[in-house]
Formats: sequence, structure tokens, C-alpha cells
Amino acid sequence: MNENKLIQTALDCGASKAAIISQESIVLNAEFRGMCEANRCGVYGKCYMCPPDVGPIDELMQKIRAYDKGLFYQLIAPLEDSFDIEGMAEAKKDLVRLSQRLLDALRPVLGEDALHLSGGGCGLCEICAKATGEPCRHPDRAMASLESCGVDVYHTAKAADMKYINGTNTVTYFGMVLYKEQENG
Repeated sequence: MNENKLIQTALDCGASKAAIISQESIVLNAEFRGMCEANRCGVYGKCYMCPPDVGPIDELMQKIRAYDKGLFYQLIAPLEDSFDIEGMAEAKKDLVRLSQRLLDALRPVLGEDALHLSGGGCGLCEICAKATGEPCRHPDRAMASLESCGVDVYHTAKAADMKYINGTNTVTYFGMVLYKEQENG
């Protein structure tokens, strides 16, 4: 599948914007793990796809560097106002649905080795199986967050010619599918 088709697939799955970015355009910074460790989102240690369970930051960044390119995409959702927490939560659910549709559409094309990262944690299950002491219910569909893997979303979005903030009364979430160019043809 060529790059234009990958972008169109993301748009067809519901992305607001998508772009192919080179490995050099993916900005990584181990310090982003500190935001996770500070538990800013409230799920540190409570989700298999979040730190510390997702793995050591150096190993995750090295794994990302093993890919040639990424399909970087964003979802822009309207909010009633800047305090619309419910709207933000619904937009996050929309991102999870978008990411899952994209996973289904691209897995046959990019193969099992493609790495799909979503924004702000997995969100696939309402309550992660870690909370109940069970193994992950969907290990083939669960996605780690960009941030937990050290991706500097702001600077990567800039490199992809995307805005990180898309105006008042909106929220923007990002995701990325990493792949090896030779496997994509």
C-alpha cells in the first residue's frame, strides 16, 4: 500500500488529518516518562499498556527507532467549552474506536510487526484487567500511549505539519502506526 493510500485509510477510519513521517521526524524524549510517573492521567501502575507495565523507556524508544516510518494521525473533536470534561472523555473514546478501526484496516497490509500507539493510554476496556488481577483481555488489540513510549507529540506533530492545538473549544488526540518501509512496499 502506498503512502497516499495509508493516509486515505486513516481518513476513511475517522482521522481528522494524517501524514506519513520519517523516522527522523519522530521526536523522542525519555523525560516524557516523568509525566507518567507523576500520574497526571491517574492510571500509572493501573493499566498494562501504561508505565511501569509497558516496559522500560529506553527499550521502548529503541523499539520505535527500529521502524522506518510512521502513519501519524490526529482526531480533532469539538467541545462545548474548555471545561467540557465529558466532551474530552467522549473524544478519547472516539480515538480508541478510530485506532481500533485503523488497526483492523492496516494489520492485513502492514502485518503483525507494525506498532500502533494511541494517545493517552489504551482505553480499550472500561476497566483494565490489571485492576482485577487478570491477564490483558485483548493483548492483540491493546495499545500503549505515544507518551509512555517517549514520543514528544507536540514536536512530532510540528514535524508532520499538524497543529497540536486546533482552536478554542476543541480537543486534539494523536495516534501513530509505525512500520518498516520494505514490508510496506
